[in-house]
Amino acid sequence: MTRYFEVQQRDGAARIGKLILEKTIRTPFILDTRSLKANTSTIIDSGSIWSMGSAKLAEERISEIRNNGGEKKLIILPHQSFPPEAPNDVAISIANKLDFDIQGPTGTVYRHGQDLKKSDMYIMEGAGSFENNARKFFHSLLDMKIEISPDNAVYVPNIATPENIAMLAYLGIDVFDNTRAIVAGHNDIFLTRSGRYYLDALAELPCRCDACSGIELHELRKMKKKDRASIIERHNINEMESELAIVREKIRAGTLREYMEGQCRVRPWLTALLRLADHEYKYLEEKNPVVRSNGMIANSTESLSRVEVVRFAKRVIERYEPPNSDILVLLPCSAKKPYSTSNSHWKFINALGKNRKFVQEMIITSPLGIVPRELELTYPAAHYDTAVTGYWDAEENEWVASCLEKYLEKHKYKTIIAHVEDAYKKICEMVCERLDIEMVFTSSGRIGSPESLRNLRDAAEQCSSGTQKRNVEERKKDVMRSVANYQFGKGAGDILVPEGTIIKSPFPKHQVFVGKTQLATLIPQYGILAVTIEGTELMRDFGKYLVNIDDFVPKGSLLAPGVVTADPDIRPNDEVFVQGENAICVGRAMMSGAEMQGSSRGVAVDLRHVKKIKK
Repeated sequence: MTRYFEVQQRDGAARIGKLILEKTIRTPFILDTRSLKANTSTIIDSGSIWSMGSAKLAEERISEIRNNGGEKKLIILPHQSFPPEAPNDVAISIANKLDFDIQGPTGTVYRHGQDLKKSDMYIMEGAGSFENNARKFFHSLLDMKIEISPDNAVYVPNIATPENIAMLAYLGIDVFDNTRAIVAGHNDIFLTRSGRYYLDALAELPCRCDACSGIELHELRKMKKKDRASIIERHNINEMESELAIVREKIRAGTLREYMEGQCRVRPWLTALLRLADHEYKYLEEKNPVVRSNGMIANSTESLSRVEVVRFAKRVIERYEPPNSDILVLLPCSAKKPYSTSNSHWKFINALGKNRKFVQEMIITSPLGIVPRELELTYPAAHYDTAVTGYWDAEENEWVASCLEKYLEKHKYKTIIAHVEDAYKKICEMVCERLDIEMVFTSSGRIGSPESLRNLRDAAEQCSSGTQKRNVEERKKDVMRSVANYQFGKGAGDILVPEGTIIKSPFPKHQVFVGKTQLATLIPQYGILAVTIEGTELMRDFGKYLVNIDDFVPKGSLLAPGVVTADPDIRPNDEVFVQGENAICVGRAMMSGAEMQGSSRGVAVDLRHVKKIKK
C-alpha cells in the first residue's frame, strides 16, 4: 500500500494515475534518465550499492537527498544491480541485507524471491535485457505484480521505445525512461511507433516534429555527430511522448486493446507478449471491466482470446440456465445488434411465429461463440463489431465449435434445429460428429429465402407437439433471470426474479416488481441489471459480490480504505452490494475486489443507493 500513488482510471491492467510527490506526476509517464541522479528532480536514483562501498555510506546518501529539500521526492533506494543471469541465491541474499529506515516516498529495485520491502514504486531489475525475450519479460513482470500491492507504481528502466511503450502500458507499467531514445540518437537511429530507421538507409526523414521539420536529410547527414545526435535524440523523445499521449487517450476511451492488436504487429516479440498475457487469463481478467461504454472491435486472431470474449463464453457455459424447453433453434448472427432488431432475425422470428413459445433460440457467432437469445443485449453480445468476409479461419471454427460443444454436453434437447449455412453449418456438423447427435438442417441454400423460412416454420411446428411452452410474460422473466445468473452467478435469477414477479416496461427496459416493490431494472446500454436497495437486501444472503465495511454510513463514494473485505470475484463496473453495521448500499465497482482490499487510495465503489440501518 502507498500514500503517494493513486490509480484514477483503468483499462484492464493499463491505468492512468498520479504520483503525489513534490510535483504531482501523471502516469503513465517517461522519466528523463539524465535527471534521475540530480537532486532537483522529483524522482531520484540514489545509486548502486557497489559504488557507495558500504551500507553506511548509502544511508548518508539518502539522508543527504532528504535534507536537500527532498521530503516529497521519491528516492530509488540503493540497489545491488545484479544482471538477471546472476545466481538467484547470491543476488537475493545480498538484496535481503539492504534495509534502509527512511521516511517519505521510496522506490525499490525488485528481484523475485527477495524479502519484499515496503515501497511506493517497484523497479524491474534488468528490464532492459529482456527485449525480444517475451516470455522472460512477461513472467518477471507477472511475478512482481503478484507480490506487490495493486496500488504500487511499476517502473521498467531502459526498455521503452515508441514501438513498444503501448504494450508496456497495456501490461500495467506506469513509469518508463528515455534511455533507449538517447542511446538511439547517438547511434543515428530514428525511433518511430512503426519501427526504427537508420539514418544512412533513409530517403527522407520519417517525421515532421519540431526536431525534424526545420532540417533536410542531407543537411542532417553533414552535421557534426554531436549536433546530429541532439536532433535525432529530441525526435526520439518526441515520438515516445506522442505515443504515450495516444496510449493515455486509449485508456480513457477503454480501447487500448483494439489499439494493441494492431500495434503488436510491429515486432514479433510484442505479438508474443500479447499472446502470453492472454494465456495468463486470471491476471488480465480480474482487471478488465465487465461492461464498457464503447463498442468492442474484433478484427484479429488475438480477438478470440481477449478477456471479454473468453469471459462471456465461460459465463454462458458456467452460469447461464436455459429456460425449460425441449427444442433448441440455432441461428446465425447478424451485423446489426441486438440481433433481434436485424432484418434477418425478424424473418426468423416471424417464421417461428406461434411456435416460438416452444423453442429456445441460440445464436452462433464469432468471436463470442454462442449467444442465448436472453443474453443478446448483455455486453459484449450487443456491442461487438468484426470484419465480415463470409470466410472463417480454422481458429474461429474451432473456437465457436468448442463453445457449442460444451453447451450441448451440459444441456440436452430432444430436437435441435439448425437454420444455418456456410461456416455456421460446418460448425454444427463438426459438433454433431463429436457428440454423435443429429440436427435438423432447414436452410435450402439461402437462410432468408421463402423456402428456407418455410422449412424452419415446419420443423418447429412438427416437433412442438407435446413440448413445454412459455407465454410472453414467462419469456420476459426468462430474460431477467438469465441476465441475473450471468451477472451474479447461478441462483441469483431466482432471488431477483422470484415467483409472483411482474415484469413492467417493454424490452429492453424491463423492470422487476414484486407487488409494488421494485427489485431490479435492465439497463439497455449494457444489458445488465441495476439492483434497488430492496433487491440488495435479498441478495445479501446470496453471499456474492459483497463488499463489507466498518460501522459508518458512506456518502457518494466508498473509498478503498473503508473496505474491510470484498468478494474476489468483483470486477470493475460490476454491480456490488455494500454492507456494514450502519448501512446497506448498492453501486458500481470502480476496481476489482482484490484491489479494493489491497489499495490505500482511490474510489472503490460509486454508490447509487444508501440505506441507513436503524438501531
